[in-house]
Amino acid sequence: MDMENIENIPVDSDETQPQELIVEDIDIFEFRQSKLPDNPFLSRGCCHPPKLYNKNESVFQHRCSKFDSHDWLKDIPVSQHMVPTDVVEVRFKNSRKDYFRTPPDLELVVGDIVAVEASPGHDIGIVSMVGEMIRFQLHKKHLSSASEDIKKVYRKARLTDIEKWISSVEMEISTMFRARTIADSLGLLMKINDVEIQGDNTKAIFYYTAEDRVDFRELIKLLAEEFKVRIEMRQIGARQEASRLGGIGSCGRELCCATWMSDFKSVTTNSARVQQLSLNPQKLAGQCGKLKCCLNYEYDTYVDAIKGMPNTDVRLKLKRGDAVHQKTDIFQKILWYSYVSDLGNLIPIPVDQVILILEENKKGNLPEKLEDFSKAIEKKTAFESGAVQDDLTRFDHL
Repeated sequence: MDMENIENIPVDSDETQPQELIVEDIDIFEFRQSKLPDNPFLSRGCCHPPKLYNKNESVFQHRCSKFDSHDWLKDIPVSQHMVPTDVVEVRFKNSRKDYFRTPPDLELVVGDIVAVEASPGHDIGIVSMVGEMIRFQLHKKHLSSASEDIKKVYRKARLTDIEKWISSVEMEISTMFRARTIADSLGLLMKINDVEIQGDNTKAIFYYTAEDRVDFRELIKLLAEEFKVRIEMRQIGARQEASRLGGIGSCGRELCCATWMSDFKSVTTNSARVQQLSLNPQKLAGQCGKLKCCLNYEYDTYVDAIKGMPNTDVRLKLKRGDAVHQKTDIFQKILWYSYVSDLGNLIPIPVDQVILILEENKKGNLPEKLEDFSKAIEKKTAFESGAVQDDLTRFDHL
């Protein structure tokens, strides 16, 4: 047919009219499912979903895993006198990991998809660490490699295991949306954050956050009838919720809790006070609404640095007048004081000179003025302070 005659072909008028969108005919869960990412296995550290028709050595890669484990001893040869450990680390969804004992006739490497013991049935996971590093991990967690609490690895996953595992993982997001609707219909004050379905599709773990105690007995019955699996509810905190969802912090990097932090220590406002930070909730709070975990990173360093610092609540008495403390540079060991009669004039004084003035005051002596003890502050140039950097092409001519 000639391209010129295509325009002359009659077209049914009903098909050319724009169709009116009827919202009631759209299943919101199917719509959300269509908007999901192509790789639902990303939360398990897989760069792409496993395939049924080829090997899966490259499915699991360390560089794209949350809460990754690095084997520092993989390149160090093992002594001939040491008995190799039969325990391996297996990771599941997000931060959930566990240790399992392998059979004597089964040799595993990092990246193998295995079927492991679960309650009930079996679960499917990915081997994330083997070798001597496991001994240090067990020692850190106060576990013994001979403990009977360590579950077993049944086998490498078969094709039927992987097929069922893929179908279970693909249902997790839609299951979470449906569970939220059911919880909302019951009027429960809780938020279901994540769902993890066991590899054999016999159990589902629902992670939720709630401020108060929640009676979810009726919810469990409805979920069991809806999904035909065993239901387990696990309550998590705001920090754990942020770690599972992930995001970008105010520093421009991925959240620490979503990349490498496996435990959460309490953070108090005292950490901000010691580091001379303003108590501004908008700046000190993270995406979880709690105080940022990074406030604890340098806390010990500041505590060591302020040892030997004088009490800043005590006024310095001089003949010219009393002086009060304004601010402190902890690492340069400089304190700024100003006269009570002239609070806008800040005078930098080294720590040893402040201690000397306080000792003189205890003896009843009054020094003449603060200026006699001040120290000239050297201003850094723009290059030394890092405000200006050289051009990236400065080495092109070499």
